[in-house]
Amino acid sequence: MADVTGPLEKLTDMFRRLDGVGRKTAQRLAFCVLNFTDTEAEEFADAILSVKRDLMLCECCQNISSEKICPVCSSETRNKSLICVVEDPRAVIAIENTGHYTGTYHVLHGAISPMKGVSPDQLKIRELLARLNSSEVSEVILATNPTVEGEATAMYLSKLISPLGIKVSRIANGVPIGGDLEYADEVTLRRAIEGRYEI
Repeated sequence: MADVTGPLEKLTDMFRRLDGVGRKTAQRLAFCVLNFTDTEAEEFADAILSVKRDLMLCECCQNISSEKICPVCSSETRNKSLICVVEDPRAVIAIENTGHYTGTYHVLHGAISPMKGVSPDQLKIRELLARLNSSEVSEVILATNPTVEGEATAMYLSKLISPLGIKVSRIANGVPIGGDLEYADEVTLRRAIEGRYEI
């Protein structure tokens, strides 16, 4: 039996390496792959290899791209004077999906976290400062996550950027649509009140 289940167990273990995937989900995914046709399995494997081989970091914003300069940075219609700084490429996708942001991005690939051994030197901060020194940027929006690490990163960047004479703003945080105020924590409620706007 070990010979039959060995490859399946190995595939399950590989799926478990993915963020947020537990043992049962990994096993379910492995069985899905087991039911693939040979062609589907090859396409699946090729897609994984392609992500590793064909994607790179944009030389300008550090987002993932299949080109040296990503479509956002190379677009003639984007507002190049506005840079939204995010922790990872998933945040770019989330903001783009709103359809309301027309500026450019800068991806840090993490957040400052002394507890996890992540220092500013390990993030794409040098690249951001190089952009700010060589272009006509008027505002930087700090859109790091509302976590201790995200807040520390935003404060650190604000102190670096403010002396350059560039406006630094922070995304608003508050109660999500559909959320109940009674279940919101005190920090979230405080930020919701501080970030209020006139209607």
